[in-house]
Amino acid sequence: MSVSLVEREQADKPTLAFYDKAEERFQALLNIFKVFGHHAEYGSAFTDMIMAILKDGELEWLTKELLILKATQRNNCQYCVIQHERLSVMLGMDEAKIAALEGDNYKSSDLFTDGEKALLDLTVQVGVDANRLSKDLWDRLHANWTEPQIVEAVFVITTYIMVSKFGDALGVELEPMFDGASSILHVEH
Repeated sequence: MSVSLVEREQADKPTLAFYDKAEERFQALLNIFKVFGHHAEYGSAFTDMIMAILKDGELEWLTKELLILKATQRNNCQYCVIQHERLSVMLGMDEAKIAALEGDNYKSSDLFTDGEKALLDLTVQVGVDANRLSKDLWDRLHANWTEPQIVEAVFVITTYIMVSKFGDALGVELEPMFDGASSILHVEH
């Protein structure tokens, strides 16, 4: 850990406010939120943003979890991958589908729809070079998703690229509840 966690007993009133929201929503006060205890305004904005993403919206929550897993695994964020693998399974995703996200395996897997494959290709391309989305990819996206869904997908992808970079840069470690947990996806951490 490179930055200390701000525990509840150290937190000021604004920090406790977003801690309460996060803990109520996630049934735990995760370390990523405790890092934001050093900056309550950002912590509150971060909590609201994550809570807005992790639910059904234009896209189903499970579809968003595919994007989160692919984006964070590509960034080698063990913290994110382990948490979101567990969350995905809790939401009903089969472990075989998670495992098929490894590398390019999803492209030839029968576990993914053409629309999911397009979103996963989008996730990879945004992580490589967001300025170079091909016409073919745009055609596949538009054939399977509405524009509000595409906007939501890009927001989820870019947010979780940011979350993985933020957490890793600050050395955020997994909570004790994940002790001994290993990831399904390969993460070089």
